[in-house]
Amino acid sequence: MIEQKDPSKNVKLYSQKSIALATFLGGPLAAGYLISKNYSNIEEPTHSKNALIIGILSTLILFGILLQLDDAVIDKIPSAIIPAMYTIIIYFVVEKYQGTILTLHKENGNEFYSQGKAALIGIISLLTIVTVIFGYFFLSTDEEVYNRYDAELAVFSENENETLVFYDHLDTESNATLIYELENSIIPKWKENIEIIHKTNEFKNLPSELKAQNDLLLNYAELRLEAFELFKKAIKEDSTEYSNQIEQLHYHIDVVLNKLNNL
Repeated sequence: MIEQKDPSKNVKLYSQKSIALATFLGGPLAAGYLISKNYSNIEEPTHSKNALIIGILSTLILFGILLQLDDAVIDKIPSAIIPAMYTIIIYFVVEKYQGTILTLHKENGNEFYSQGKAALIGIISLLTIVTVIFGYFFLSTDEEVYNRYDAELAVFSENENETLVFYDHLDTESNATLIYELENSIIPKWKENIEIIHKTNEFKNLPSELKAQNDLLLNYAELRLEAFELFKKAIKEDSTEYSNQIEQLHYHIDVVLNKLNNL
């Protein structure tokens, strides 16, 4: 009688139940690693490599899909449903591709890795996935916020540059032209700038340094608006009554600008 070859003799393997446990805890990444380890231990390097790659790709696809779902949809899904689904799928995948070798391994009295070790690998896998996701969110969200903020501040800066030419016009334009300019361009643009700052303050995850900058920019915009409104009153009334107030406002504007430059 020819003795049946035992390809897993003298090596340890992860059982189907251990792989399922690790999968439930750590997702397809844990499953891919354990299946890969089994193949490696029975000296099937190509299958080992493929199993690990499939585990990584499956993890990326799974969490890519989950990240695209609305929070409202995610909240409606019981927390154990998704892990249970991919654990069942992995269980049958293991049954199909490693079921025979695992059954033979058990019948021959060969040794299995403990479920505790499989659970530990599942937990490590979970921590790895969580770290990658948080890192991705931190970096991508941070960059997105800065890009959105810079776009809004570009409008703020353009409004500022377009309105400050008013000071050059004081000695060259008529009172009627100056009033028209103030009412139809300058004052509306500074009101817009104030709204821009309020809008950016509502950005989710706005960094603390940008919040501090916004406090100064809001103060600056409000001072500019107040100064231009006083200019309008002074020109309309053809009066120098507001000169001291305007001068004080310009002093405070310079103070704020110095603070902004020192940020």
